[in-house]
Amino acid sequence: MTVTERLGPARLGRLPPEVRRPAYDRAALKPGIAHIGVGAFHRCHQAEYTDDLLAKNFDHWGLVGINIRPPLLGQTLGQQDGLYTRLIRQNDEVEARVIGSIVRVVDSQESAVPALEVLSSPDIEMVTMTVTEKGYCHIPSSGALDLDHPDIVHDLADPQAPRSVPGILARALELRMASHGRPMTLLSCDNIPTNGIILGNVVRAIAERRGNGLADWIAANVAFPSAMVDRIAPATTEADIDTVEKRFGYHDSAVVVGERFRQWVIENRFAGRVPRWDLVGATFVNDVTPFEHLKMRVLNGAQTTLCYLGVLGGFEHTSDAMADPILANFVRRMLTEETLPTLMPVPGISPPAYVEQSLSRLTNTAIRHRNHQIATDGSQKIVQRLLNPIRDRLAKDGSITLLSVSAAGWMAYLIKASARFGRAWQVSDPFAEKIELIADRIGKNSKGLVEAILAIDAIFHPALAADDAFRANVTIALDGLLSEDPIAFVRYVCSEPTDARLKRPARSA
Repeated sequence: MTVTERLGPARLGRLPPEVRRPAYDRAALKPGIAHIGVGAFHRCHQAEYTDDLLAKNFDHWGLVGINIRPPLLGQTLGQQDGLYTRLIRQNDEVEARVIGSIVRVVDSQESAVPALEVLSSPDIEMVTMTVTEKGYCHIPSSGALDLDHPDIVHDLADPQAPRSVPGILARALELRMASHGRPMTLLSCDNIPTNGIILGNVVRAIAERRGNGLADWIAANVAFPSAMVDRIAPATTEADIDTVEKRFGYHDSAVVVGERFRQWVIENRFAGRVPRWDLVGATFVNDVTPFEHLKMRVLNGAQTTLCYLGVLGGFEHTSDAMADPILANFVRRMLTEETLPTLMPVPGISPPAYVEQSLSRLTNTAIRHRNHQIATDGSQKIVQRLLNPIRDRLAKDGSITLLSVSAAGWMAYLIKASARFGRAWQVSDPFAEKIELIADRIGKNSKGLVEAILAIDAIFHPALAADDAFRANVTIALDGLLSEDPIAFVRYVCSEPTDARLKRPARSA
């Protein structure tokens, strides 16, 4: 049996001509950026932007990749000297490129020490992160540090051996303050509104409990800019790894796949030097908020809607759900009629055109984005994607019928994973256990289910949970989505006038 050669520095010079390779001297590259959470999205987004920047304006901006949660990096990227293949897929088209911006990887799952050594180094001037919404250990409904989170409880009791991202960052900044004192920018690249503010909040909340001047030092030497990132990059499959091996003749265990579209909007607020990603397609702006709202409420709102309704309708991937005319019509109407009116003006972008562009991206059959993957940690996502637009609509007496169906979709998805509802599928969500207990206790009573779930104030702001129109709409929607034919209910919602939908009583009320 022939063993295919693994991607590595020795292989770079012998890549097929159709595989693009780093256009700079990797041997001369020194680290200047640390990234926490080296998953598919980072490798398909920030690391690619950095690779572009190094080719255009070479500087000490090599990336050190750090994982404090699984998977281990040493077994994949580490064996390839940080090199990996980025595939762009658009239906039948495949474009391959080897990215070289990651110069070193660090596994810090067992102890924070390896991560702290990198983050406290004077060579590192910028830290980026993709740690998912739950990595910030914050309360989604308020953005404050969750002082009851087990990792935060631990980190406050034992600050020198932190486990959480906020705890590790606070300790790294403490070490920097005590040694060289060089400034640092901490840049969140996660899909959280005002992600820089939330990151600053959770890190400062820990620092303020130190009582050693750390909070004041952070105020003077650390920046927490907000950012909006965009590129669809689903989890890598064995088929993706096989594609590289069969088409291009080498083995790469760290392949990533993404769509052609990419976007990065960064608040122009830094401490010390900053990589000039704006020279290679990123945008530096004074206020990220309009871009954030547009992307989270439109593209991410569509993804969240399609993943829950898609699973309920028996569809495996986003593109499968978009191919269903009922779901495609529903999500387009939801975005156009209810989401777009909540947006603020976005410089240089037409929101209706953005809706069409976003929905077109979601039809790409080569991006096999599983609905269950998108549904992961939905309780951490629905506030910004669905609930905040609903609150904005209610404030102006606008219809929330369609957005309520999407919010009820999240509820139905978790409810149907419970024992009483037959464990239709496995779910991964911080509130899955709580909602399973609710479902097992209440059973098929939509009104009771909604009342109990809306009482979870870490997700639902009390004012929203108490709103009669919201409660009524979600109850009707949940009743329909828990029926024998949820897609027929979605068709019905799109067929009735808004006023009729609002007044229709729930069957189980």
